[in-house]
Amino acid sequence: MKTYVGSEKRKHPRLSANFIISYRITQVPENYDLSQTKNVSQGGILLTTNKKFEKGLCLALTIRFPFISQRISVHGEVVESKEVVRDLIYETRVKFLDLDTELFEKVGEFVKKYLK
Repeated sequence: MKTYVGSEKRKHPRLSANFIISYRITQVPENYDLSQTKNVSQGGILLTTNKKFEKGLCLALTIRFPFISQRISVHGEVVESKEVVRDLIYETRVKFLDLDTELFEKVGEFVKKYLK
């Protein structure tokens, strides 16, 4: 696997982290799937999914962060979804849409703490 050596284009640093997450297409109520994150930042997450999602699709996410006792519900927009294992596993990048300010700060503190 090649390592990217160009300039960083992301607004927020990412931390490799595995959190349990459930997700569903926003317009499809009660059809959650369970997965885990691969990395996280203040702006979004990378998670594994069992299907490819179209760019721009809105997902409802429920995340268990280890630094917050309750489950966090947030909406996200698919930025990219690419196949990793043919017809089985996809890596899906999701941008947070409605993360409140307090949680945004907590995620940022968590990422910075563990990147050091």
